[in-house]
Amino acid sequence: MPDRSLPGLEVRHVRELPPRLVRYGPWPSWLSTDSPVRAALESAGIDRLWAHQSVAADALAAQRHVVLTTGTASGKSLAYLLPIASAAIGASPAVPVSTGVGPADAQTAGAGTTGVGSPEPSSGVRWRRRPATSLYLAPTKALAHDQARVCAELAVPGWRVATVDGDTDRADRQWARDHAHHVLTNPDLLHASLLPNHARWASFLRSLRFVVVDESHRYRGLFGAQVAVVLRRLRRIAAHYGADPVFAVLSATTAEPEQTASALTGIAADSLLVVSDDGSPRGPVRISLASSTGGAAEDAAAELMADRVGAGQQVLTFVPSRRLAEEVARSAAQRAGPDCGEVVAYRAGYLATDRRAIERGLNDGSVRGVAATNALELGVDIAGLDTVVLCGYPGQRAAFWQQAGRAGRRGGPAEVVLIARPNPVDAYLLDHPNALFDLPVEASVLDPEAAPVLGPQLAAAAQERPLRPGDEQWFGSRTWPITARLTDLGVLRKRPDGWYWTSPNRAVDRINLRTADSRTLDIVEVPTGRVLGTVSAAEVDRVVHPGAVYLHQGDTFLCGDAEAEAGEVYVRAARPGYLTQALVDTEVAPGTSVHGRTVGSGRLAYGPAQVRSVVTGFLRRDEITGQVWDSTPLDCPEQVLATSAVTLTVATETLQTGRDGAVPLSPARLDAGLHALEHLLAGMLPAVLTSDHDDIGSHSWLEESDACGDPLADGSTGALPGRSPGGPGAGGPRIGGRGAGVIAMFDRQPGSGYAVRAYERADAWLAAAADRIAECSCDGGCPGCILTPGCGSSRPLDKPTCRRLLDTLTTPSKVSEPGQESGAEQRAGRSVTLGRNPR
Repeated sequence: MPDRSLPGLEVRHVRELPPRLVRYGPWPSWLSTDSPVRAALESAGIDRLWAHQSVAADALAAQRHVVLTTGTASGKSLAYLLPIASAAIGASPAVPVSTGVGPADAQTAGAGTTGVGSPEPSSGVRWRRRPATSLYLAPTKALAHDQARVCAELAVPGWRVATVDGDTDRADRQWARDHAHHVLTNPDLLHASLLPNHARWASFLRSLRFVVVDESHRYRGLFGAQVAVVLRRLRRIAAHYGADPVFAVLSATTAEPEQTASALTGIAADSLLVVSDDGSPRGPVRISLASSTGGAAEDAAAELMADRVGAGQQVLTFVPSRRLAEEVARSAAQRAGPDCGEVVAYRAGYLATDRRAIERGLNDGSVRGVAATNALELGVDIAGLDTVVLCGYPGQRAAFWQQAGRAGRRGGPAEVVLIARPNPVDAYLLDHPNALFDLPVEASVLDPEAAPVLGPQLAAAAQERPLRPGDEQWFGSRTWPITARLTDLGVLRKRPDGWYWTSPNRAVDRINLRTADSRTLDIVEVPTGRVLGTVSAAEVDRVVHPGAVYLHQGDTFLCGDAEAEAGEVYVRAARPGYLTQALVDTEVAPGTSVHGRTVGSGRLAYGPAQVRSVVTGFLRRDEITGQVWDSTPLDCPEQVLATSAVTLTVATETLQTGRDGAVPLSPARLDAGLHALEHLLAGMLPAVLTSDHDDIGSHSWLEESDACGDPLADGSTGALPGRSPGGPGAGGPRIGGRGAGVIAMFDRQPGSGYAVRAYERADAWLAAAADRIAECSCDGGCPGCILTPGCGSSRPLDKPTCRRLLDTLTTPSKVSEPGQESGAEQRAGRSVTLGRNPR
């Protein structure tokens, strides 16, 4: 029965989190009662420390690296701000630091250059040190600005704090370099500005005593791997200036904290102190898992949001896409009416002024409801959120608890509602709530030694200062093989005293920390010239192609032409009554496998792959009902992605011939079943990985030609094109001479590491898929199992055949197969996985 308190929803499971009692810890012995920091805290109403704050502050003051993993709203900020502010104004104990003599290798380096044209100090030159400085890193600008507000509210006399990001003007940036004690920024600015210009930041870096890495669970995949190397570059440059900063790594949701923090920072796990015993109080929280009784999940989310806003509550609704953020906010605002307060959207791509205005409105209460992407998932300290609505499972247990933790910030009762979206993972969690509530959060996936990541980063490090023997302590065992390759390519040049960057251009400009494509375009409104937001060059054809409908703050715009050279896409305000969906044609060409093993009567492999994709057209869908109006062709250029993929090769001979009593199936039915299995496996992958739906791409094809050999066999030659039926493919994979179907899951961002983790977690992945299709009661397929509404392919789907194909992968084979591991895998020599998924 629908729950009357949750309009439009059927509650499937409720979990009550009991209140947590407060536990206090002592004030640090090094913080005197007359300290300005102690006085500032007491003026702010803080007269006692929670237990975990006391432990973490003491450890950091003693120069011990700390991983702080207490819950959302547990006062992690105070735990590190206490020793940071105290050290800056001289109110904490003296800690041994370097003598202030120039770089340790200055005698051997001579009067080299820093990479920005400034001479290095010669040996023996003593620098005048600033008071202890600290660097705070957040994955978003919003979080850094929120932390600046927290610092300002503490109002410690003499403590100088500055926020530096892409929106900071030149004068403020120079003041921060020369005078600030505590600089708040993000990894992007550290990578692209501070480190390449480290000579300008020399006085700050010489005194660098603390580095804070906030919301560390967000550093995963390609972004995590890139940031991990940036932090190693920071530690290397800090050591060059004689500093050895202590790290505070923070997250409310993380698994294997020592291993994860070690992978991110490069600091040995046994040197990290984990503080996880949460002493902060929390009110009771009621978490409901529900499904919509009619209509789409986003409609139910908008209805619930409007209901709670109308009741005077402040509500935050998380949605999985920018488009849905706009749609849900607009719908909720219309339902709630103008008298209930402002209801807005918040997403990536907004200009800084728009984001700041929304954040201020949340804090002062003028904004009563926000529909947001995970851009607002992080620790922006929003007080008094009564209800958090999740429109769909966010893809990881870590993200779920992070988003749910936004509720109940006042300590009173709070409510969290997860509204299942029509996809396999959400349906699976409704049937298996223990998989959400009773399992630990996932370990992060990041590989800072992946060649696509480490190669360009080593070039950037060499420009900052030449690579020299001993630098493997920062960058790992693959430093010199990759350096040798860069030297062969002419990217670096070896000289007697090290390896140097050879180009007059900046190496960092070739690296985008968050995407494999560093180019972005502005979305410009015509005729006003107003910049609405930005889009990556790789997404232009999918998101803002000619004829596309672009959503921004509840308004719709029709997209025109893109001027790549000018870096702009032009749009006009319009209300056409429809939304658009791009149609994409994809080809996957797996290369020689690195890892391979048998699964049932099929094969599983991991290795390099080339993905070719082209946007062929777009659908127009009714704005209200989602019904397809028509299809429009587009002539877009092909894009080629060199990446990694996990491939599942399914033997189909028995199903085709009807051997062993099986009903024979036509190639058309096999292809429909294979397409359905691709949807099911892609939908279930987030159930076993820390991946979002956009982290992994998928493609499937059915081949029976004798034109090529087995791509999964060690030593196979050439790439194998995999295409949809009707495409110009030239043969396909076979297993021991039998025809086969192939499903490929590939990293959309090369170097992100999700494909190899999918290979390692394949048994749990296939088991979860088998459970889902067995438990789904539909006959022909539904969004809870094999139907993906966003799929732009016209290929049919066949659920019974999907089940039979899956059975061949989960049932032990009666046919003798080659050894489990390929020769290439035995020769691989290293694992690219950092951390074990606890599930």
